[in-house]
Amino acid sequence: MNYDVVLTCAVTGAGDTVGKSPHVLVTPKAIAESAIEAAQARASVVHLHARDPETGQGSRDPKLFKEIVDRVRDSDTDVVINMTAGMGGDWVPDPRNPAMPGAGTDMIGPEERLAHIKECLPDICSLDCGTLNFSDTDMIYISTPPTLRRMASLVQEWGVKPELEVFDLGHIRFAKAMIDEGLIDAPPMFQLCLGIPWGADQTVETMAAMKAQLPPGASWASFGIGRGQMPMAAAAVALGGNIRVGLEDNIYLERGVMATNAQLVTRAREITERMGGRLLTPQETRNKLQLRGV
Repeated sequence: MNYDVVLTCAVTGAGDTVGKSPHVLVTPKAIAESAIEAAQARASVVHLHARDPETGQGSRDPKLFKEIVDRVRDSDTDVVINMTAGMGGDWVPDPRNPAMPGAGTDMIGPEERLAHIKECLPDICSLDCGTLNFSDTDMIYISTPPTLRRMASLVQEWGVKPELEVFDLGHIRFAKAMIDEGLIDAPPMFQLCLGIPWGADQTVETMAAMKAQLPPGASWASFGIGRGQMPMAAAAVALGGNIRVGLEDNIYLERGVMATNAQLVTRAREITERMGGRLLTPQETRNKLQLRGV
């Protein structure tokens, strides 16, 4: 059981959720405002994506990220900033020639994948630790070992803590290799990502199996998606981990009721407190995770 819980709110993501809920945010101003509301509801960390204000699709434009981060930092609300570094690894084979990229492909190198991280220097950025069939379509998310090692080296140089996002046991195995190679500073920080097609399933047994493979001294959190979000949050707290909720992973508060980020944070806080735990403040989170400047 974890009695001192770091709660991350994943504010908007980059998935195809715009139009499915009026609360999914698109503009930098709206994303920042929702992040601030989540922090005021007691989220310790906000995990940030940017979207193209014209199309609503996920964007890796550093200017959009900079506006979001500046708005959050200029507010009176303290919160740890965690930014995605998962954009730029999408490969969709051309149906006429699978050796060539098709529509929807967005493949770039490690430096460009981290351009917005270098621009904003958040406390934390995600590092997706492997390749995955990320949907039931032909789209593959590609993160090769050389790309990941280069990204880990760069964020280590900049003092940004990598959140090692792992979608199956092989990803944990590679993350531990990077730790052994000195590319990840102690204590390592893992996010066990459950329920994403076609990675690890969102079950207590899967979470426990993944937790068992983490290196000694690792900090870890986990999340589920859709209806599994709150059950997986409760399981993570019970198994000694931290938690993540938010509209990136789930747009419902309950059946038929659309959620806001602040409502999801409040629900997760209530679950944690009823289990006997408490949410850490942003400063306590910085201390626990040994973030830059602590």
